[in-house]
Amino acid sequence: MSMRFDLTGKTALVTGAASGIGLATATMLARFGATVAINHLIDDARGPEAIERLNNEGHQALAAPGDVSVAGECETMVLNAIQKLGRLDLLVNNAGTPGVREVVEPRRLDLITEELWNTLLQTNLLGVFRCSKAAVPALQEARGAIVSVASIAGLHSPGSSLAYGATKAGVVSLTKNLARGLGPDVRVNAVAPGAVDSSWQIEWGENRRQQSIDRAALKRRCTPEDIAEVIVFLGFGAGMVTGQTIVVDGGLTL
Repeated sequence: MSMRFDLTGKTALVTGAASGIGLATATMLARFGATVAINHLIDDARGPEAIERLNNEGHQALAAPGDVSVAGECETMVLNAIQKLGRLDLLVNNAGTPGVREVVEPRRLDLITEELWNTLLQTNLLGVFRCSKAAVPALQEARGAIVSVASIAGLHSPGSSLAYGATKAGVVSLTKNLARGLGPDVRVNAVAPGAVDSSWQIEWGENRRQQSIDRAALKRRCTPEDIAEVIVFLGFGAGMVTGQTIVVDGGLTL
């Protein structure tokens, strides 16, 4: 990684930061000097472990436990994190779920249940809106930024299910409209990862994994750090970029 920022004095809140893309992003921000609030589910031990590890390395990380899928709890988590941070320069809306363990083919409408829709909408779409809305006053004061994690499933890939893809398409649309509504004080962008090697809940299997490598122009899968690098750039660089969704997939969908 060649990109570096001096983020001394800056702050960030990263949702879903106990593992995967969220953890990679929080780690990168902390190592660049930012104070980072790490959101995690209350019963997920990986969150406190990550915070302890970063603080032991000499960085500044603090806990922001809470479930973004629960109205009220989400907003309280954001406001408490901002109070502890003292200000907010960047909100990373990373928390999300596929809601399933195996890929649901588009033709299998029988497997797209009301329960699945509710889980995905509450976490992947409403969670993004709730966090953003709660963070807006602090972000406006700091002239900060929002970066949300969408997916190529929200653009031109079937993803884990059609319901998942619909929620991520909603994140793309929400990103544009938040950028319209919050400019010029707050920039709002998103990243759309492709196939990522992380502790995601989908059991892709080795055959699907290899296919994603073979189809990619760069002949490898993304790492969480590949996605984190773009998130940090959109958050603290890219001063004239807003309302955009940046695809980070190694050329998988070319």
